Amino acid sequence: MASPTLFKPMTIGKLDLPNRIVIAPMCQYSAEDGRMTDWHLIHLGQLALSGAALLTIEATAVVPEGRITYADVGLYDDATEAAMARTLDSVRRWSDMPIGIQLAHAGRKASTEKPWLGGHHIQPSAPNGWRTEAPSPIPFADSDAPPQALDADGLKRVRDAFAAAAVRAGRLGIDAVQLHGAHGYLIHQFLSPLSNRREDEYGGSIENRMRFPLELYDAVRAAFPSDRPVTMRVSGTDWVEGGWDIDQTIAFAKALEARGCDAIHVSSGGLHPTQQIPVAPGYQVPLARAVKAEVSIPVVAVGLITGYEQAEAIVATGDADMIALARTILYDPRWPWHAAAELGGQIRAADQYLRCQPARLRDLFVKKAG
Repeated sequence: MASPTLFKPMTIGKLDLPNRIVIAPMCQYSAEDGRMTDWHLIHLGQLALSGAALLTIEATAVVPEGRITYADVGLYDDATEAAMARTLDSVRRWSDMPIGIQLAHAGRKASTEKPWLGGHHIQPSAPNGWRTEAPSPIPFADSDAPPQALDADGLKRVRDAFAAAAVRAGRLGIDAVQLHGAHGYLIHQFLSPLSNRREDEYGGSIENRMRFPLELYDAVRAAFPSDRPVTMRVSGTDWVEGGWDIDQTIAFAKALEARGCDAIHVSSGGLHPTQQIPVAPGYQVPLARAVKAEVSIPVVAVGLITGYEQAEAIVATGDADMIALARTILYDPRWPWHAAAELGGQIRAADQYLRCQPARLRDLFVKKAG
């Protein structure tokens, strides 16, 4: 049997990866004042033993007001850095899987309740709420408190915060940084004409709407060690007429590539409550395919990728270079093992787990390095 493409190694920037499976960032809403807790050790620890190529830490706020909820992880002061260091030290003791981090600012979608408590917007005057900030004073939903439009000082503060978080990530030994430019959060809010109504050099034309996101990329790239990759997650479309679309996404991807961006992770939606998303297996793959046709850097596809043959087809046909798993790998933390068994690939496993290899799959496991 030919070796499955899903289990062939690849490189992002200078980061060598053993296969094409990425664990996408997934918010856990379990931090305390931005600090990781034992839940993150349990959550990240189990995923670090999954056999995937790269584990990405959840959307991590660069300022307290950039958190989606009051229970989000941050990397904006010594306390949040120390808590993350404790978690990473424990995970790395037992896993050599590369670990990336998604740096983020929620913009107007900040100050919300935990999803299992309703996920609603929390007014600034209520407990656990605060005044949000955005490109323009347009709320996400009519019932939300309007955000404060970022002025020149605010833009500098946010830009400096992204850079400072990148410095902290580098100090923590993080292997890669991803900027969260998708799902209706701050970077995406600057990109979309539905949320960006500015009349200065950061609004209007697509070149102007891309200006601040590209400045953030440049700031992070300059602050993060040059031998480690910096990537961007984008929403390929708002799924709303007159909003951000795939043609604009391609223009943004090309601008990022020209600046040295190491990969593009293509998702969609999240910017506007009237979005009409045609949810189906692999529904975002055509967006990744469209971007991949126009850039030479690696492209990651995500969204209802659950089947082994489905994932193999995406990378084998060239629709994307890698696939990212989120809810799929929460449901089945050994999905990469099972995919390798089904497709005839090999997977790295911890020494402690080698004896569980089924007799009929004698060549499934590869002992971890060292």
